[in-house]
Amino acid sequence: MRANFSICIPAFNRARHLPALLDSIFAQDYQNFNVVICEDASPERKQIAAIVREYAGRHPGQLIYFENARNLGYDANIRNLVEKATGDFCFFMGNDDLLCPGALGTAAGILRRYDNVGVVVRGYAWFDEVPEKINQAVRYFNEERQFAAGREAITVCFRRSGVISGYIVDRDSAQAAATSKFDGTLFYQLHLSASVLTSKCAVFTPEILVLCRNNEPPEFGNSSNERGTYRPGSYTPEALLTMVSGALSIIRDLKVTKGVNVVDEVTRDYANYFYPYIRSQLGLPFPEFMAFYRAYGRMGFSKYPMFHLYCLAAYALGEKYFDGLTRIVRGHLGRSPQFGRLGQSGMI
Repeated sequence: MRANFSICIPAFNRARHLPALLDSIFAQDYQNFNVVICEDASPERKQIAAIVREYAGRHPGQLIYFENARNLGYDANIRNLVEKATGDFCFFMGNDDLLCPGALGTAAGILRRYDNVGVVVRGYAWFDEVPEKINQAVRYFNEERQFAAGREAITVCFRRSGVISGYIVDRDSAQAAATSKFDGTLFYQLHLSASVLTSKCAVFTPEILVLCRNNEPPEFGNSSNERGTYRPGSYTPEALLTMVSGALSIIRDLKVTKGVNVVDEVTRDYANYFYPYIRSQLGLPFPEFMAFYRAYGRMGFSKYPMFHLYCLAAYALGEKYFDGLTRIVRGHLGRSPQFGRLGQSGMI
């Protein structure tokens, strides 16, 4: 029987975290899945391969492992995993994160209740050091919601597909959307959401399906598509500008290739929730931060008041205090605050 889910893991270094991730997957009470790992020519390949062999021996037939002949980089390896997956849906996990107990059963229940699902958007949480130390939970709504295929689903899900762990997408539709034109953006999953949701609906669940490790240094910058733009171990201002510019290029391309124009809606949605794209740069000297701020403004964000509010208030407060404020707001509401109207279903 074909697996309902392929748990897709792009592996590059971080071998020390892989056993905990695999333990969280194989402990699931829902068993209609396989695990697909594509190791991307990292320095820790031997350690990763040894861990995979151990788990493949414990779970015969459930773990499929590939070693890329060369380093593909983040976007191309996501596309590689879609190609290698055999399940009806790809359920992506970052190689240092954890799958929550019951997560696969929750996702499977959603797919049973709704037809023509292209993407499932989930709640997730960040943790510090150990899973018990939850830093912050992220939910976009308090209740399960469906979004109609086309403009509504794309507008709601595009930005909210940015975190790869727990990203669930229809495998065949994702494979049909395969392209290398966005390699180097670090946002290939945004392209998948935009393409798949032109004809399929999206469903949101407030259930926390994955736990993401907080403040783990990024590993991007090793492939030919990433070298020179991204610096392994940190996010530079130039890297963040490239990433956000890349995300906007994806949604503009959708207008050209699919005739679906949600550029203004998506740009406004980014502006309304801009903190993640400046957070790591709040320690810059004021003149450098202002140059960073103006560069974002030139992308089209300057016409949105919330963009200016985020940039100036966050710099004034600093990362520690602004993070604390977001935790308080999310904790009080039980979800992210809602700014602006997206689609026909209500406030986001």
